[in-house]
Amino acid sequence: MKGLLLINLGSPDSTSISDVKKYLDEFLMDKRVIGKSYIFRWILVKLIILNFRPKKSAKAYKKIWWKEGSPLIVLSRRLFKKVSDYLSIPVSLAMRYGSISIHNGLKELNNKGVTEFIVLPLYPHYAMSSYETVVEKVKEEVKINFPNKDIKVIEPFYKDSNYIKLLSDKIKETISDIQYDHILFSYHGIPVSHLKISDPTNSHCYKKNNCCSIDSEAHKTCYKHQVIVTTELVAKYLDLEDNKYSVSFQSRLANEPWLKPYTDSELERLAKEGKKNLVIVTPAFVTDCLETLEEIVMEGKEEFLDAGGENYYYVPCLNDDDSWAKLISKWTNQYIDA
Repeated sequence: MKGLLLINLGSPDSTSISDVKKYLDEFLMDKRVIGKSYIFRWILVKLIILNFRPKKSAKAYKKIWWKEGSPLIVLSRRLFKKVSDYLSIPVSLAMRYGSISIHNGLKELNNKGVTEFIVLPLYPHYAMSSYETVVEKVKEEVKINFPNKDIKVIEPFYKDSNYIKLLSDKIKETISDIQYDHILFSYHGIPVSHLKISDPTNSHCYKKNNCCSIDSEAHKTCYKHQVIVTTELVAKYLDLEDNKYSVSFQSRLANEPWLKPYTDSELERLAKEGKKNLVIVTPAFVTDCLETLEEIVMEGKEEFLDAGGENYYYVPCLNDDDSWAKLISKWTNQYIDA
């Protein structure tokens, strides 16, 4: 029997500094998040980041926390419930980091008699710090704790026509009744080094001019190429003029080059260029979370208005939309029938 495991990022159990510190420790010590040697990572995380960031992050979480708990967890559970209702096979929910573990998700399916795990990482694009770390963690858990079980992983859906339609229609809802000057597609940032590490050819990403535009095997694991494709497909679907939209990257860490342009810099630039009415969308996320609700909805709006902007519109993620749950069910059924 087959079963579906939905996997999202995760969240601290509460907004307490201790819970946030525990969560950040697990997250940042992942070698696919900070792609350095263990010693370097240990020193950076244990001795530097965890001495100041948990307090700051806990304060940010408190701004967006709901009565029911973490928005990402609450919305993921709502989505899980809808997908479960649409499917005739067992479904379980897990997080890459935190207490709703992948191990427990697999165990739940195993206890229901599942012999083949269908895994859906809830990330549209491939990145070693998101999609890849989920897949590798699943493989590790299955090898150690659930041997002889089969795994099928649903591939990144960044250019799936049905996904593009859902994302585009979500944007369309926001812009249908407003006069906007510009749409900013803000994607989660990653270090440039991650692109080079993920390049299976070792000769394409950031080694050839216009590497994202030249066909290559590297594009299967190239985050930058994939976000560009998503943006272009949505722009085509919405019939956007070239000067009406742009791409930026948010949530960077210091001390090494990350994908540019940075979202905070773009918000300031667009406002100063006279783009008074801005729409911002975050297609790297399918679920609203700290990076969207606090960094974009709150901080981003303040940055844009302080720079001279006037109206700032945020497009919510797909979250627990019925159409999104139905699409996940459709993909799952395709894997069941394969």
